[in-house]
Amino acid sequence: MKKFLVLACLFVCFHGVPVAAEQTPNIVMIFCDDLTNQALSCYGNSLKLLETPNIDRLAKEGMLFRRCMVPNSICGPSRAAILTGKYAHINGFRCNGDQFDGAQPTFAKMLQSAGYQTAMIGKWHLKSDPTGFDHWHILPGQGSYYNPRMINNGEQVQHEGYVTDIISDLSIDWLKDVDRSKPFLLMSQHKAPHREWSPALRHLGWNGDRVFPEPETLFDDYSGRGRAEHEQDMTLEKTFRPLDAKLEPPRTISDAQKKEWDVYYGPRNEKFHKQGLTGKDLVKWRYQRYMHDYLGCVKAVDEAVGKLLDYLDSAGLSENTLVLFSSDQGFYLGEHGWFDKRWIYEESLTTPCIVRWPGVTKPGATSDAIVSILDFPETFLEAAGQSVPSDMHGSSLGPLLAGRRPDDWRKSFYYHYYEFPGAHSVRKHYGVVTDRYKLFHFYEPDMNYWTLIDRKQDAHELKNVYDQPQYAQAQKELHEELDRLRKELKVPLVDPPRHGQKRKPKGKQKS
Repeated sequence: MKKFLVLACLFVCFHGVPVAAEQTPNIVMIFCDDLTNQALSCYGNSLKLLETPNIDRLAKEGMLFRRCMVPNSICGPSRAAILTGKYAHINGFRCNGDQFDGAQPTFAKMLQSAGYQTAMIGKWHLKSDPTGFDHWHILPGQGSYYNPRMINNGEQVQHEGYVTDIISDLSIDWLKDVDRSKPFLLMSQHKAPHREWSPALRHLGWNGDRVFPEPETLFDDYSGRGRAEHEQDMTLEKTFRPLDAKLEPPRTISDAQKKEWDVYYGPRNEKFHKQGLTGKDLVKWRYQRYMHDYLGCVKAVDEAVGKLLDYLDSAGLSENTLVLFSSDQGFYLGEHGWFDKRWIYEESLTTPCIVRWPGVTKPGATSDAIVSILDFPETFLEAAGQSVPSDMHGSSLGPLLAGRRPDDWRKSFYYHYYEFPGAHSVRKHYGVVTDRYKLFHFYEPDMNYWTLIDRKQDAHELKNVYDQPQYAQAQKELHEELDRLRKELKVPLVDPPRHGQKRKPKGKQKS
């Protein structure tokens, strides 16, 4: 009987009817901050930086999306987009530092109203208190890697230990107390591997002093591109702080933890200071330290994923739980000489997305469809048998998860980054992305130009081919598609003033 019902579910999906599981599924979303595809072995990066067996397990048991895009590659706006299913110009959260309007509709509120038990645990990063959750236990702001303060349903609490382990344990503890007669939504959201990339003490030296291979574009000089790429402030060469390099200890580390921290970093830092490195040699050293630390943070996340999946198995919950693993955006691991995110370029535009939905998704499946974090709330609502609001901007991943790409699935995606002036000095830009091309516009009065990238001919995205004759037709079509998307999404011609800022009376932006 069970097999028949699953087959029936798949049958209706293949005929265009919304996907629904045999039972109302539980939903677990495991979310990271600044985790990039290059760091996960299941994504097959050629540098083979790290093995992530538990995240790989999830991919083997579900579907891996190769091109999941974010609408605005920055932490807070991505979280607001997932909660609302809407672009930043509609949900009101365009830049870090904005405050999320918790009164607006969110998918968590909708599931809560439908009888789901709901919990938000870990990094929230939206300033306002969470709404739509029966339980929340969150980091204030960015939070700390060691001994973090947290807020438990409005009450400040002090934890001891490593933040990834703490979030993992709190998530499992909440699962242990859920009412098994009702479905649940758990959003388990890690700080890691956000800057300053402080690994768990047990992972110091995890790589055995392996020398990591360098990306081809580590020493990119930004020739072939415009002013924005030249004037950014996010390079290993110029922007890497002593705290990033672990030449200073984390600020919340205890004396006992510091002793263990010093055993690893102390002699290595002493050797570094004696070498007096400069120029490319200094960049190379920073890259190696960065990889040890960033990837060490990812190791703890991978362990946390394993613990949570093991608990679902042992509790008999796996078969009726949809698990989605993702991050708020991708990140640069030395490509173009960068760390951080923000750009429409591939490493920060795309983010990991792996979904396991037993009975619906074929194990080990992959998809090259253009999907987005904007699709997550629609997916959750449809899985729960709830209607999807017509004003959401994404589409349920349900058909893709069941093995069918609808004929009308998106073939282009709109991107818009707003946070300038701001950290790392990446200029405002918006654009359209397709399987092959990216057309984007730096649209401020003092930085007003277009860029066209042909990823088929230029996989590392090093050359602006805008206005080159051989791309005239493609450029025309991309402009038309970008205009269509901006009109469809009702993007304002002029950005509203940021929180605390007044609109300038002159210098109207060009669209």
